[in-house]
Amino acid sequence: MLLQMEGITKSYGNVTANRNVSFNLRKGEIHALVGENGAGKTTLMRILYGMESPTGGEIKLNGKPVTFGSPTDAIKHGIGMVHQHFMLFPSFTVAENIVIGREPSRAAFFDRKAAAEETTRLAKQFGMPVDPWKRVGECSLGMQQRVEILKVLYQGAEIIILDEPTGVLTPLEVKELLAAIKELARQGKSFILISHKLQEIMEVADRITVLRDGQLTGTVNASETDEEQLSRLMVGRELVQLSRRETAAGQAVLEVSGLTIRGSKTKPLLDNVNLRVNAGEIVGIAGISGNGQSELLQAIAGLAQPDGGTVKLMDQDVTGAPVHRIRATGLAHIPEDRYLWGVSKEADVTENGLMGHTARHERYGILRRGKVRGMVAGWVERFGIKTGSLDTKAQHLSGGNLQKLIVARELAQNSPFLIAAEPTRGVDVGAMEIIHSELLKKRDEQGAILLVSSELTEVLKLSDRILVMFEGRIVGELAADAATEEKISLLMAGGKAVG
Repeated sequence: MLLQMEGITKSYGNVTANRNVSFNLRKGEIHALVGENGAGKTTLMRILYGMESPTGGEIKLNGKPVTFGSPTDAIKHGIGMVHQHFMLFPSFTVAENIVIGREPSRAAFFDRKAAAEETTRLAKQFGMPVDPWKRVGECSLGMQQRVEILKVLYQGAEIIILDEPTGVLTPLEVKELLAAIKELARQGKSFILISHKLQEIMEVADRITVLRDGQLTGTVNASETDEEQLSRLMVGRELVQLSRRETAAGQAVLEVSGLTIRGSKTKPLLDNVNLRVNAGEIVGIAGISGNGQSELLQAIAGLAQPDGGTVKLMDQDVTGAPVHRIRATGLAHIPEDRYLWGVSKEADVTENGLMGHTARHERYGILRRGKVRGMVAGWVERFGIKTGSLDTKAQHLSGGNLQKLIVARELAQNSPFLIAAEPTRGVDVGAMEIIHSELLKKRDEQGAILLVSSELTEVLKLSDRILVMFEGRIVGELAADAATEEKISLLMAGGKAVG
C-alpha cells in the first residue's frame, strides 16, 4: 500500500472534524473522497498535506510512519495538492508559475528560457500541453487547472490531491481534465480526488471513500456501486426525487432590451441581448463560461454599467441604477462568485445572513439582533449549514456551507425576481436536493427566476425555457420539453439547433 492514514482524528475545541478515519491509497490509483459539505474531507487532506496536525492517528508512506509539519514536508515526501481556489500569480507566465520555488538559474540569475524548456518537456511527458510564455491571467480556467497540476508534478509529486477540480470548468474542460488524470494514473501517479460530482467520480475513480459527519461510512469499488448508493452513504437517507409541476407563466417581471456592453476588445461583451422572464417560470441560460453570462447578470443587478439597451424590473426602468435601488425594486441575487460578491469573509454567519435584510430588522434605527439570530438559526437548520456557531466567521465555513447560507439569505428576501447564478456550485447532493426544491417552490408561487449554470443537467432539470449564449449574444431559445444536451451543446459552440 502506497499510503495509509490510520485512525485519524482532528478536533477544534468542542468540534470534531474527523473521528477515527482510516484511508489508504494504492500506486497508480484514482481514489475519490466524497461526502456532504462539512463532512471532513478537506480537513483530512489538509492533514495529509501538512497544513493541519492531527489530534490522533498515524500516517504511513510505503509502510513507514511519517509526520508532516508543513506542506514543504509533504512535498519532500512526494505529496502535492491542487486547491479548490487556484494559487497562481496571474501576472507571471505559465513557466514562471510552474517552476516557482525551484527556479532554474544561470550565472545566479533566473533562466527563463530553461524554465520554458522544462515546462514544455514536462507538458509533453504527461500529455498536458501548455504555452510556457503565456501569462496565467490570460489563460482559461481549464488551462490554469492544468498549470496547477504541472506545478505539483514539477515538484516531484507521486501523490496528487485534487480538491473540487472541476468546480469552475466547462464541460469540455472537464472531459479534458478527467482524460489527463486517467493518463497520469496510467503512468503511475496516484490521485486523491475530492468532489461532489458523482457522475464524474463514477467515470474516473477506481475506489470511493465516503465520509459523513467526520466519520468513515464506507469504501467501495467504483465498479461495484452506483450514484444512488453513494448518495445514501453520504446523506444517510434516500434522496427525494425532484417533482416539477406545470404552471402557467404570468406577467413579465424582467424585460431586457438591446442590452450591450462594448468592453475593450473588438467584439462586445454583450451584443444587443433581449430576454424576458415572467412570473411563475424559470428561464435558464446555458453557455460556455466567458460568453457574456457574467456581464449580463452584472448589468441586470447594477454591478456593471451597460453601454446601450434597457433593463426593466417590475415595469420600472432600472438601467444602470444603483444596486440598492434595484434590490428594493424586487431583485434577489445568488452570485456566481460567492467570495467576491456573496459574503464578507471577516463577518460572522449572523452578519452575513443579515446582508440585504437590515431594513426589515431594525426599529427606530436600532437593530433587533435577537430576531436576526433567530432568522439565521432557522436557515442553518433548514439548509443543514454546518457551522460551529452563529458567531463563526464566514472564512471558517466550507465553500459549500457558505453557498447554502447565501442561497437561504436570498430566497428569504421573497423578492418577485431572483438571479440564481451557479446556485449549487460546490454543494453536496443533499444540499442540491434542497436548493432545487426551494427554487421550484419559488417558481410555483409565481416567482420569476433567471438561472445561470455551467451544469447542463441542472439547466435542463429546472428550466421552463432555455436560452443559449455565445460570444455575447443569445443564439437560441428552446422550450424545456424540446431541449436536449446535444442541441444545447451545439448552440454553445456557435452552431445551429436542429430538429
